[in-house]
Formats: sequence, C-alpha cells, structure tokens
Amino acid sequence: MDIVVFGATGMMGSRIAAEAASRGHNVTAVSRSGRAPEGVAGQVTTAVGDASDPGQVAELVKGADVVASALVPPRDGTDPRAPLVQLYTDFLSGVRDGGAPRTVIVGGAGSLLAAPDTRLCDLPDFPAMYKPEALAHAAVLDSLRADPTLPTWTYISPAPEVGPGERTGAFRLGIGDELLPNASSISAEDYAVAFVDELESGAHPRERLSVAQTAQAGN
Repeated sequence: MDIVVFGATGMMGSRIAAEAASRGHNVTAVSRSGRAPEGVAGQVTTAVGDASDPGQVAELVKGADVVASALVPPRDGTDPRAPLVQLYTDFLSGVRDGGAPRTVIVGGAGSLLAAPDTRLCDLPDFPAMYKPEALAHAAVLDSLRADPTLPTWTYISPAPEVGPGERTGAFRLGIGDELLPNASSISAEDYAVAFVDELESGAHPRERLSVAQTAQAGN
C-alpha cells in the first residue's frame, strides 16, 4: 500500500511510519521539517508539508491508498480547540481534493466515556494540564461526526496513559466511545500496531476505536 503519514516525526507518527514500513508498505513521512522519523531512516520517503495548507496536502496525497494523521494542537498555552478543528478542516479539505479515499486519525483519550454521559476529561481527578488538549481532540471528533461530506475517516484513541515502550503486539480494541474496562495504558509501539492494522483493513469507516493493554498486562 501507498501510505502518507502526516505528523510523522512526533511520538505517535514516527511509530506509525516505522510500523507501516516494517510491513513492507510504501510510506511517505510528511512533516514541516521534512526530516526522517526516528528509527526509520532510509526506509521511508520524506516530504516537507504543511497540514494546514489544503493545496500542499492535496499534492502529497495524490495516489495514496490511505492517509494517516498524527497532528497535534498548539501547545503555547492558548485554547487549542478552535485551532485544531480548523487544522483538521483544512487538512481534510486537502485530502478530499487529492483524492485519497481514507484517513485514519490519532485521537485523544479524554473524550472516552468513563461512565454513562461522563467523559474522562470531565472527571474531578483528570489532570488539569492535559484537559485543554483533551478538549481539542474531542472537538475534532465532534466535527468529524457532524460532517457527512468528509472523506472516510477512522478515529483511534489510545488508553489514558500512552508513551514509548515495548512492541508486544498484544492489545485490546474497543469500538465506540466507552473506555475499555481496566484500560489504563498502552505503549506507543502497540498503539501503532493497532493503527496500521486499521490502515491496512479499513474495517471501521466513520467509527471511533480505542486501544488498550491486554487485561493480563493491566493486572
């Protein structure tokens, strides 16, 4: 498959690019710097691109089988909700104009439901420093669901705690907004495995998925 990864030098994007390349896919890693993702130098094609420029995005995704997005909101202390929604509006406009059929998106965990009608990010003990970004990712998901004209998308949330770790290939996959039981963490490497599985299969169009460690790993 021909896969284009935006945000390819970040923690999630670099691991998605590496996982896809390891499976033999043709990967184009797009970032503002154009540098190769860590750990995959020589295995991918790199490209300079601005995800907020629909024209650039359209050129970069022409001929792609699927697009991966690991875009992040601004982290300058301002409210990131409107900027991230606008970024995705512009980005997906470019994906549509470029003719790419599907986009798989790195989502946030804060909007997963910890209880009926109660999001993780609305719990009293949710860390205040992470709430603005959680709300921004939640706003993107709302905007995706509200616009049936968008190119086909899948939104994949990690467990609440995600970071560099071990690639075990063992994880649980949830469909919908509910937090998986005892879903405390996932390694970025195992998240990438689940993400590339979806890039390959396209099994969950216009759905929200979540990924967490196996029940055994959480005990």
